[in-house]
Amino acid sequence: MSILHDLAATIETRKGADPDSSWTAKLLAKGPEKCAEKFGEEAIEAIIEAVKGNRNGLVSEGADVLYHFLVMLAARDVALEDVLSELARRQGTSGIAEKAARPEG
Repeated sequence: MSILHDLAATIETRKGADPDSSWTAKLLAKGPEKCAEKFGEEAIEAIIEAVKGNRNGLVSEGADVLYHFLVMLAARDVALEDVLSELARRQGTSGIAEKAARPEG
């Protein structure tokens, strides 16, 4: 198991928790749209740190991005394994070829 698997499992256990007892439960209680919005905010913060060349800031914000991505997935009942399976499916395929094979829209 990786740290991402462990974190995804912890997030799953927070789905039914009291929002006053857990930040994750509080996010999930606000709904999938709010979880997606929070992921977007964290992604922008990571981008800012990358542009500034702030390695430590990027590491910290990168951790926030991964956490909030997993919360967003959980809010829409998408398993981390589904995302990892998609990455595995793409492995060994040129990014240009993979993008060209996607359906329009």
